Amino acid sequence: MVQFTGDDDVRGARFVEAGLQGAEFRLCDLSGARFDQSVLTGAVFRGVDLEDAEIDGNLIGLTVNGVAVAPLVEAALNARFPGRAQRRSPDPVEQLAAYDAAQERWSAVIEQATAHPELRDVRVGGEWSVAQTLRHLVFATDGWVRHAVLGLADAFSPLGLPFTEWDAQAAGLGIDVTATPLWEDVLAVRAERVAQVRAVLAAQTAQTFAGASRGLPPWADDAPEEYRRSRTVARCLGVVGNEEWEHLRFALRDLATLAGGDAP
Repeated sequence: MVQFTGDDDVRGARFVEAGLQGAEFRLCDLSGARFDQSVLTGAVFRGVDLEDAEIDGNLIGLTVNGVAVAPLVEAALNARFPGRAQRRSPDPVEQLAAYDAAQERWSAVIEQATAHPELRDVRVGGEWSVAQTLRHLVFATDGWVRHAVLGLADAFSPLGLPFTEWDAQAAGLGIDVTATPLWEDVLAVRAERVAQVRAVLAAQTAQTFAGASRGLPPWADDAPEEYRRSRTVARCLGVVGNEEWEHLRFALRDLATLAGGDAP
């Protein structure tokens, strides 16, 4: 096991896509640290200083000073973003309402970026720009709705942007991750995908929503059989709904940073 002690200076170190499962942090000064979508499953923090630290990611099972954090964070986010709570609902009517609520918030972001072109491609802290985020939402919709639910042969738009761990495989779907498409083209394909998700949700019955999807996105091809069997239409669309709300939160955070204010 690698061990760092007080003799090791790792201040300002950056861990990108690093596996820190089961890591132990004891009597460490982690003030100002950022844990952004990091894999810290089973990690232990004892006597640490987390002043001004920022954590973003899956918090299921996380306890801080003996208090389960995830339910508190979920409740706070749902209160901050009305409609978010139903994003994974097993009821298609509720999921559609949640999706529509997200689009209402996204409309304001898009209007702001359209009115101020300088905001479209700015990356705050290395995160995706607004344009890149919209392209990623196109990709997520293509994988989980057009491919997995509808089974379309031409499911993927070349303007989509995959998650970074899948960049190398993107070319196989006709996607160039280095491309910088026009804002107008991004908005056009985004609008098509939003309309399609709404139509799919509106067409669901309780039975079809609870039924199995046609498959899984290509990045989940080698998923365990149990995982594959559990992928209903509702869960596939719920993934898209969750992506909409999570990336909306990131976009609002970054736009607030650019404006010098606090994220709503």
